[in-house]
Amino acid sequence: MSGDRLIYMPLGGAGEIGMNAYVYGYGKPGEERLILVDIGVTFPDMDGTPGVDLIMADVSWLVERLDRLEAVFITHAHEDHVGAVGHLYETLGAPKIVARAFTANIARGKLDEYGVGPDAVTVASPWPETTKAGPFSIGFLPISHSIPESSALVIDTPAGRVIHSGDFKLDPTPLVGEAFDPDLWAEVAKPGVRALVCDSTNVFSPQPGRSEASLGEEITKLVAAQPGMMVATTFASNVARVKTLAEAGVRAGRSVCLMGRAMRRMIEASIESGVLTDFPTVVSPEQANEIPRENLMLIVTGSQGERRAASAQLSRGKYLGIELKEGDTFLFSSKTIPGNERGVISIMNAFSEKDVDVVDDNGGLYHVSGHANRPDLVTMHQLVDPQMVVPMHGEHRHLREHAKLADELGRPGIVAVNGTMLDLSGNRPTVAEYVETGRRYLDGSVMIGAMDGIVRDRIRMALNGHVTVTVILDDEDEALGDPWCDIRGLSELGRSNAPLQDVLEEDLSQFLNRANRQTMSDDDKLEDALRRVVRQTSQDEIGKKPEVTVVISRVS
Repeated sequence: MSGDRLIYMPLGGAGEIGMNAYVYGYGKPGEERLILVDIGVTFPDMDGTPGVDLIMADVSWLVERLDRLEAVFITHAHEDHVGAVGHLYETLGAPKIVARAFTANIARGKLDEYGVGPDAVTVASPWPETTKAGPFSIGFLPISHSIPESSALVIDTPAGRVIHSGDFKLDPTPLVGEAFDPDLWAEVAKPGVRALVCDSTNVFSPQPGRSEASLGEEITKLVAAQPGMMVATTFASNVARVKTLAEAGVRAGRSVCLMGRAMRRMIEASIESGVLTDFPTVVSPEQANEIPRENLMLIVTGSQGERRAASAQLSRGKYLGIELKEGDTFLFSSKTIPGNERGVISIMNAFSEKDVDVVDDNGGLYHVSGHANRPDLVTMHQLVDPQMVVPMHGEHRHLREHAKLADELGRPGIVAVNGTMLDLSGNRPTVAEYVETGRRYLDGSVMIGAMDGIVRDRIRMALNGHVTVTVILDDEDEALGDPWCDIRGLSELGRSNAPLQDVLEEDLSQFLNRANRQTMSDDDKLEDALRRVVRQTSQDEIGKKPEVTVVISRVS
């Protein structure tokens, strides 16, 4: 026995949907050579992460082992798989980035924002070409998804072959990108697969997935039947859907206009990388303003309710000179990701108030998922016939259900959430150790930690309001005048029917008049005491204990 082992550990994407980052390693325990698969982001919400711009995996564990990191391999160009590549590139020691052409185009754009040149990304051809990285040999195996050139990874190691599925569906006619080829997959699986690390997103969906090609006819009927302007939104990265929508508009005799930077960027990247060669001709927003409403179709960003995207801006009023009116129709050709319901419903209601008809996908006519449903997962398990299955890309309930499915099909499965290091060297997956993992936030232009307290304080201020207390003391520790307060986010009047600011300042003055010299001469003790006065008075007056900042100035 060499004593070497094959390990797998998610830093993000397992126990959640988004923020994907998966580590593989081979070698002696504690000395393994490492690769990272995907480096994505997830998005904040006002409840848990107010003001944050992006969330990504905490890669501290990798940073401590940069001398062992061989390369980063990116399966596809969705934000939850490639979105952090620019933000974390230097943190990860400027590693070699490997991706297929379309994904490389997107990754280079993100790196360019940080002044990193295009040579940082190596373009890989699809299987059977492979890339060597330490003890690993990695090939990009084409698989259908909702974005061009998605790939599973064939990871060959001295301990055997691992297939990392990436995000996938079994679509024989995806319209853009490669179709699922079961013969190719069977050929890859033929030598034997030690572990299938597999997408779990739709494990609870009982019906087989549908093809992207099934949507065109129904969408065309819908577009042709509308009397006014037709507007549709979908994921900007779903190039095939954007193409389906555009072709439906053309068949219905409408001019088509793309709105939203992300959507235009995705179409441009698809054309530049050669995955899209026959996209319909579009008009500019300026030209769209001159076209009669009944002859116009807009395809816009913002299917998940993003406040800055085109959909939200249209719901609030004009966007690039165009405004929706009674008789117009707005289509959500997308599924609402859990957690985004509030923003989407808000947009729907705003359009309803404008007498715009809103069509969503409750009936399943205008959207198909990019992820494999339960029957498709069964097909994948049987086709690959792995020795073991490791569910990934899902919340805990998805991972657990997928592991149960693997067991039902006669293959050992295991639930491994973020920070769970698995040893894949034996006959079944086992937990080698647990590693502390977390999140990093992009907050404006700086990176902060989830445990730094910044977001926690922001939430506290949002929940409880804020009071700033200013006190000036002379060189004998006596107050010069009365203290004053600045109040934010709190009711102006309290239970006493007097202004809250006046009540606080009166109670603070009384405290200063009776405070002993020991308290008045110690800034820390004085600050704590003044904070307690403010919080107690506020609790009595308005039933809130606000966050308090105390400013003590001493005049010599």
